[in-house]
Amino acid sequence: MSSNQDILARRLAASPRGVGVMYDFYADRAQNATLWDVEGREYIDFAGGIAVVNTGHAHPRIVGAIRERLERFTHTAYQIVPYESAVRLAERINAVAPIRSEPCKTALFTTGAEAVENAIKIARTHTGRSGVIAFGGGFHGRTMMTLALTGKVAPYKVGFGPFPGEVFHVPYPNALDGIGAEDALTAIERLFKTDIEARRVAAIILEPVQGEGGFNVAPTALDAVLAARCAMNTASCSSPTRSRRALPARESCSPWSTMASSPISSPWPRAWPAACRCRPFVAAHASWTRQPQAASAARTRPTCCRSRRHWPCWT
Repeated sequence: MSSNQDILARRLAASPRGVGVMYDFYADRAQNATLWDVEGREYIDFAGGIAVVNTGHAHPRIVGAIRERLERFTHTAYQIVPYESAVRLAERINAVAPIRSEPCKTALFTTGAEAVENAIKIARTHTGRSGVIAFGGGFHGRTMMTLALTGKVAPYKVGFGPFPGEVFHVPYPNALDGIGAEDALTAIERLFKTDIEARRVAAIILEPVQGEGGFNVAPTALDAVLAARCAMNTASCSSPTRSRRALPARESCSPWSTMASSPISSPWPRAWPAACRCRPFVAAHASWTRQPQAASAARTRPTCCRSRRHWPCWT
């Protein structure tokens, strides 16, 4: 059996240094959260394939499903010869997606970068706009477009520019750096004044939980107000998981007819639209409305919009 050092020497000779590798030992087998290297040393796997092996290594149901599929066929290319299991998976994702106003559809891609690239293409094509807003500290992939969206220079972007244009970054809420949701939202409004008008923005993309920028969790207020801002300007608001699936907005909401109070502080929204299916996912600033009314009127159920949800199909 080869040793770790033998395989390391072979890797350095056979693979470019551009493929970064964190550890100098090589996996031989794994079970649940335990991993053994080629020399028989035992490790607890806290990485989980970068947070994707949620069920542990070699889960019997997953192994069984893979075996059953491989016994039927290896690969047909879904675009050439489709298969029912992909349709069934899309149906399951659609059933749990937070989109209730219309039938949801899911497109499946191989990698996170490919999914993000397609989300941007869909948003740009559908809206006829080119601008995309991303967040500092975010990671979206290593292709040129996803590198442009990524908000971290080293080690991902060093030496690879220029990157695709019409991508703008704003700060992501981060308690360690003293950046709150209001700071991030103010930065977006400033962006609309200094770099790109709101109606030229096709999409806003963010990670609900960042990893590369530090383990930062997006405040609920941030998600709510971004959704509202997208709705008012018919942009797409993409909040991807690691698979980064997203849907573009198709139409804007009508003017809010009634308003209710919310805890979000000035200068950003102090009000929730009162439509039954809009709360609590969206918020609107009084200055964005054409028919502002007293908050007490929010006890009614107006038909302020068709409740289009600008959120992704994500598992």
